[in-house]
Parts: sequence; C-alpha cells; structure tokens
Amino acid sequence: MHWPPEFGKVYMMLQDGFSRRFHYLRLSVTEACNFRCTYCLPDGYRPDGRKSFLTVDEIRRVATTFAELGVKKIRLTGGEPSMRRDLPAIIETVANISGIDNVAMTTNGYRLKDRAQQWFDAGLRSLNVSIDSLDPRQFQLITGENKLAEILAGLDAAQQAGVRKIKVNTVLLKNLNDHELSQFLFWLKNQPIQLRLIELMQTGEMDARFQKHHQSGLPVKARLLREGWIQQSRDLTDGPAEVFSHPDYQGQIGLIMPYSKDFCANCNRLRVSSVGKLHLCLFGEEGVPLRDLLQVDEQNSELQSRILQGLTHKRETHFLHEGNSGVTPHLASIGG
Repeated sequence: MHWPPEFGKVYMMLQDGFSRRFHYLRLSVTEACNFRCTYCLPDGYRPDGRKSFLTVDEIRRVATTFAELGVKKIRLTGGEPSMRRDLPAIIETVANISGIDNVAMTTNGYRLKDRAQQWFDAGLRSLNVSIDSLDPRQFQLITGENKLAEILAGLDAAQQAGVRKIKVNTVLLKNLNDHELSQFLFWLKNQPIQLRLIELMQTGEMDARFQKHHQSGLPVKARLLREGWIQQSRDLTDGPAEVFSHPDYQGQIGLIMPYSKDFCANCNRLRVSSVGKLHLCLFGEEGVPLRDLLQVDEQNSELQSRILQGLTHKRETHFLHEGNSGVTPHLASIGG
C-alpha cells in the first residue's frame, strides 16, 4: 500500500505509546459557569484567584498547531463557553483553521435560543447541550436554574439555524433522574438528536455526592438491547460513547460509561485547559504548560515538540476504579 507523503507527518505524530491516535481536541475557553449543577459546581463558580483565560490569538495558535499534528475536530468547552463575550470570534477563528473539519461546542444552553444563528454563522457545526432532566422542577433541583423551557427552545433554534449534529448530555444520577429513561425515550421518537447518558464521575470535590448518586449505565444498555436498539460503529473523531439506534426512533442514544472495562482503549482525544495546559486525561496529572509558547506564531515548532513530548507520558488508563480521580477538583476546571 502506498501512503500519501504527508501521512507520516500528520497521522503518526499524535500517537501515544499504546498506538492510540488523537484526532480530537477539547479546548476549554473558560472555567466560569453560570449554573450550579450538583455534580460539578453545586456552590457556583468560585474563582481561585484572578485567572486570565486564553486570548483569541492564543486559541488560534494552539488550535493551528494541533491541526498541523492531525487533529480534525475541536470542541469548545468550559465552564460555560458562552460566558465569553468574544465567543463568536473564537468560533470563527477555529473554523477557519486549515485541517479542522468540525467545530463543536458543549453548552448549558442558557444563551442558545438567542445566539444559535450567530454561532452557526461563525462556523459552529456540532453542538452538545446539557439537559439533565425533562421535568422542570427536577431540572432546577439539579442545575440551580429554572431554564428548561428556554433551553429546549434553544434546541429548536439551533436546528433552524442549520446545526445538524446535536447531542443532549444527561448525567445519570441515582435518585434524581434515573427514573426518567422512559420519558427521554418517548422524547427521542421524533427528535433527530443523540441523547448521551453519562455515568457520574468521581472528582476531588464530589466524593460524597458520587457515592450517593452514581448510577451505572450497564442496566440502561441491557434495557436498550432488550428493546431492539442496535449498537453502531464508531467514526474516527467520535467520542467514547457507545451509540445505539432503533428503526422506530429518529433519535439515537449514546452511553458513556467510564467505569466499564477497556473504556480507555479507544481514547482519541486530548484536552487543553482555559489557562493553556495540555491534559492527557480528564482524570490525570497537573498538565503540561503550553501558554508560554502561544505568544507569537514563530513558536509553532517548539510548541509542537512540547506537545509530542508530553504525549509520551499518557497513561494506558485512568484509575477511577481505584477511587483515584487525579488532580481534577471538578469537571469545569478542565472542560469535562
């Protein structure tokens, strides 16, 4: 077989010691969030000192470098990305980088109804919206905000704007929303979206809540298979979800089960925090500092070298099974 000349440079460089290749970057643009979700920031966002988040130029430089190393998809995360007033400029900047095929974003949907068209026009093509309950009272109990109706209207606005890849993220929470699966399935009958059910993950500040509310996704998977749902194959830049479809449903279901066997075997993503640190795992180390190499375009080669050197330290798996969530205090600190 004859590989194209650029194969070695682009596709082989972002590969770790376990032959995993990385085509997907989660890029946090802020730690700030205006929700108070019980599993992430139950007391609201409290800044740890004065932090300066990545500028648009720094975002352009780091995204360009990862694109040159073979990344095809960049997801903008937080905190809540829409807390940044310059979000449209960030989306447009990333969307115009050569090699990036898909600019995605994860949001709580707070501003989606009013901003969906603006974000789409800037280049946003995929969207994940966090909705942890379809019951307005339960939604407010989990998130601290009575905004479910507005967020659902935001989904409609995103579809009308032209966003075709829409997912809804729902964290499985025992005794809070684990009884709502039938309601979600009914909702999916005529919704061309993917509902992603995510197991609650243990973090440094959430040990007690984890013990109280963790719900395994395995019983959900067993129910789906019994009811005729069919597991789909994964695309190159797909996340870790096991995706299921059903001929009677417009929507799909994705299960993210970080405590399942071999969860890390197909890892294809890296993370850069809002203060410019490369994180090889959501539940890992302190991070590799990159920001000092994001000040001028001429630092590109040195930046590539540091990223590649950092990748050599990526571990085969997380240690969540041992109750070890690394140094991650909460999911907003890196971008989930």
